[in-house]
Amino acid sequence: MAEPERQETRSPFELAGGAPVVRQIVDHFYDFMDTEPQYAALRAMHAPDLAPMRISLAGFLNAWLGGPRDWFTDHPGVCVMSAHGRMAIDQETADQWADAMRRAIGRSPVDDALGLRMADALANMAQAMIRRPAAAA
Repeated sequence: MAEPERQETRSPFELAGGAPVVRQIVDHFYDFMDTEPQYAALRAMHAPDLAPMRISLAGFLNAWLGGPRDWFTDHPGVCVMSAHGRMAIDQETADQWADAMRRAIGRSPVDDALGLRMADALANMAQAMIRRPAAAA
């Protein structure tokens, strides 16, 4: 009798295509945000130079998907919610973020089913960030 095949367990990071694909998603996301008028409110919340944000979001997504955890090592005690705590994220900007991210994932080579799960989870994260900024001390 043949031995049953062992199914290899791969992380979403590996299934998505690793760091190069995550970087592609991030670049599409920020390109949409930087050039398309429907993301103007979201763009206005960011610094003129998006290069540092591209690096940070790619690092966060790598770790979030089960890849290298460098982002968390480099930002001890910080979570994505606390990192955005002083930003006035409202329904409009949360929806813009989720839409741009969904489109960016859709432009990538990520499998449709995984891409949908990623986009839905990230949209839920954006919705959870809707709040007024923390008062300055």
